[in-house]
Amino acid sequence: MIHLTRNEGDEWLDLEDEETAGVEHVEAGWRVLIVDDEEDVHRATTFALKDQVILGKPLTFLHAHSSADARLILSSVPDIAVILLDVVMESEDSGLRFVRVIREELMMTETRIILRTGQPGYAPELAAIRDYDINDYKTKSELTLTRLVTTLTTAIRCFEQIRMISNSRRGLNLIVRSAADLFARRALEAFSEGVLTQLSALLGLRPDGLICAQNGSPLEPTQREDWYIVGAAGQYGHLINQRLSTMPNPAVLDAIHRAVMAQGNLYEPHCTVLYLKGVSDREAVVYLASNQHLTDDDRQLIEVFCANISIGFENVTLFQKLNAVAYTDPLTGLANRARFIALLDEALEGEQRPSHCVALMDIDHFSEINDALGHANGDLLLKAIGQRLKETFGDAVLIARVGADTFGLLCPSGALDPQRIIDLFNSPFAVNAYFLRIKVSVGLAQLSETTGGGIGALKDVNIALNRAKQDQRGRFVWYAQAMASETRQRLTMLHDLRAVIEGQGMQLYYQPQIELSSGQVIGVEALLRWQLPNGQFVPPDRFIPLAEYSGLIIDLGEWVFRTACLQQLEWQQLGVGALRMAVNVSLSQFRHQGFVSMVKRALTELGVSPDMIELEVTESMAMHRIDEVRTVLRQLTALGITVAIDDFGTGFSSLSYLQRLDVNRLKIDRAFVNDLGRQSERASIPEMIVKLGQSLNLKVIAEGVETPEQADHLRELGCDEVQGYLYAKPMPADDFVRWFLMLPEGRVKQA
Repeated sequence: MIHLTRNEGDEWLDLEDEETAGVEHVEAGWRVLIVDDEEDVHRATTFALKDQVILGKPLTFLHAHSSADARLILSSVPDIAVILLDVVMESEDSGLRFVRVIREELMMTETRIILRTGQPGYAPELAAIRDYDINDYKTKSELTLTRLVTTLTTAIRCFEQIRMISNSRRGLNLIVRSAADLFARRALEAFSEGVLTQLSALLGLRPDGLICAQNGSPLEPTQREDWYIVGAAGQYGHLINQRLSTMPNPAVLDAIHRAVMAQGNLYEPHCTVLYLKGVSDREAVVYLASNQHLTDDDRQLIEVFCANISIGFENVTLFQKLNAVAYTDPLTGLANRARFIALLDEALEGEQRPSHCVALMDIDHFSEINDALGHANGDLLLKAIGQRLKETFGDAVLIARVGADTFGLLCPSGALDPQRIIDLFNSPFAVNAYFLRIKVSVGLAQLSETTGGGIGALKDVNIALNRAKQDQRGRFVWYAQAMASETRQRLTMLHDLRAVIEGQGMQLYYQPQIELSSGQVIGVEALLRWQLPNGQFVPPDRFIPLAEYSGLIIDLGEWVFRTACLQQLEWQQLGVGALRMAVNVSLSQFRHQGFVSMVKRALTELGVSPDMIELEVTESMAMHRIDEVRTVLRQLTALGITVAIDDFGTGFSSLSYLQRLDVNRLKIDRAFVNDLGRQSERASIPEMIVKLGQSLNLKVIAEGVETPEQADHLRELGCDEVQGYLYAKPMPADDFVRWFLMLPEGRVKQA
């Protein structure tokens, strides 16, 4: 039996007939663990304190009669505020040794410890009290009711303060760690999921809520009427990516609405609503379902957390905008070239690579539509094309705009019929007041046939597209690996061609032109030749188109013109005589704005007589943009030079067009000369050309004359001049001089 004496007005406690109360479960009370091997101590303490309320909460008691019992309770029961610990139990210092277990092994730094002893001689040293963070030490005889309550109140207040500091520290650490995690989430959906997870962890709740952000594309910030759910968890998980208006719970909608109207956080018994607003005025709301009362400390942590996620939300929005700019075509809203290449890489890395194909679709003559109708209408046409492609193929085909007028398509092979793409453009497009009919060229490739990742696949299919455009527009071509080999050869030739031009490794050959009636040599045609180091010649029909494509033809053409003029001057000094020098002009040269100036400058600087120079332009070139051609020809003839239309009869000249041009000579193509004397529809064309020349007072020259019969036939038709192997092959300048000087009076022997 324990007797507590009355001292200075304190109550006496007599627990002789009282029974130990055991563990009392009081909701939201302070948990107090009594550790003592004397049952009377448990009963006396419980009796004395059972009706006490400290800092607004009652007490809940737990009882242990040994260090082992206490350890078991501490390992299984959380949030014990105070331990009333007997110093002497199983041994003289078992209580002190158990203090070390509490602090070092169980790592319970917040729980307060009050040591009690009925044997003052076994009191702990001051160092032990200091090192193990013991709140107080009392002998059992000292613990009157008032002192017991005072001591316990002080310990509980200390526990609450330490726990608040620890919770704040843990919360801030969690916020710091969560911020790093959240800021790493660049997708809005992933960021929203992270917010719910981190916030629930901060408050010790199960994730059960949603986050909704204001609607509107980052590229179109004016669209902010609707809200949509971008992240959800728990009972709301199925609502993700839906409009907020679809939320079936009106209480949730009401709470969110009130938080948005107030532009602030909302703390209610059943929910917490956090209002977020970034510097760009974009809004977001986090709704968290909760039946837990939030303390002031919880709210302070939430305010700090909100500041962080507001910045994170702003960063995610900015990233989405940058991502849209980087990977979306702003005109059509389709994926752009960068995104298309990334998707090609993904497809090539996936298991379905063999079953996918890629296509490039180019609008034929789109630049002419832009020139004629303006870029605004051209943009509307591109948008209409993108829309028709999306409506036709849907989600089965990924569509991108990869160039100014080029669209890319990626899909499983069976979902893409190239003829269907071609036929898709049979119907016109309505663009403002215009109904535009267009055609497209398409290049396609199986991904399994391509090399070099996404960029390599795009390169390969572009080879097929170029082939489709070169061969015949408005058609499709499948890529074959042989095309890549041809392209590499073409690139190698282009490199070699550039080196030859820069090193002046080209040379001119000259083929005589003969007056048919007299056999007199009256001129030569300068022909460009490219001889390789192995002695072989590259045919002009291979390197001239390449020079035109690369732009090298401008410099090359000027070199040819100047070299031919210099050669003529040199021949005159050698006594060859005044021979007309015919020089071919390519389409790219003729269209170049500095062409006439170049001709005039060369004639002036070299001192060549203009009437001894003749420029040959093809019939198809002369008939293209007739008014522009007429202007250039007029400028050339004004300089005193003559102009011949080469390959005449192969194009579509009309008499009215021909009469409008300042030309001096018509040149019959060798293909028609070959048909002379044969039963062929084309055999009569030379006669028609000769008669046309006579009617327009134009000289007529035939090329490719190889037999006496052809020469006789042309003479009978009244053709003026000829050139061909019958008289001489094209030859270097020195060989031509020797050949010419051997002719009697500069005349060839008549056939």
